[in-house]
Amino acid sequence: MDQRLSLVTIGVRDLARSRRFYEALGWKSGAAPADDVVFFQAGCMIVALWGREQLAEDSAVEDRGGWGGITLAYNARSPAEVDSVLAEAESAGATIPRRGAETFWGGYSGVFIDPDGHPWEVAHNPHWTLEDDGAVRLTAE
Repeated sequence: MDQRLSLVTIGVRDLARSRRFYEALGWKSGAAPADDVVFFQAGCMIVALWGREQLAEDSAVEDRGGWGGITLAYNARSPAEVDSVLAEAESAGATIPRRGAETFWGGYSGVFIDPDGHPWEVAHNPHWTLEDDGAVRLTAE
């Protein structure tokens, strides 16, 4: 198995509402309005929105309705971009439980939570390289 991640599927309660939220963040999808899954090209991978019940059934897990133990992340090019992304998410309907601030590891980050309760960390990590295409490398060059 190659060391990479190809797709993240987010289980949502209301597909139309979640699609509107991510599109309000500027994400683009080619999905038709009636499609039961919405795919977004996200740099070198894909993020999908799918009904939470369908995702649980397809993944052979029991959905207990709580947080699934996963936080998604968006790396930014600067602390100012972190604050800008958090403001954009809040305008789109996200809640902001942690505003952008300096971190113990020497970076800057904050968190927004999407309409279905999925947390996204938005971070600037000066120890990593963020390529022009959005790819993240573990070491700064």
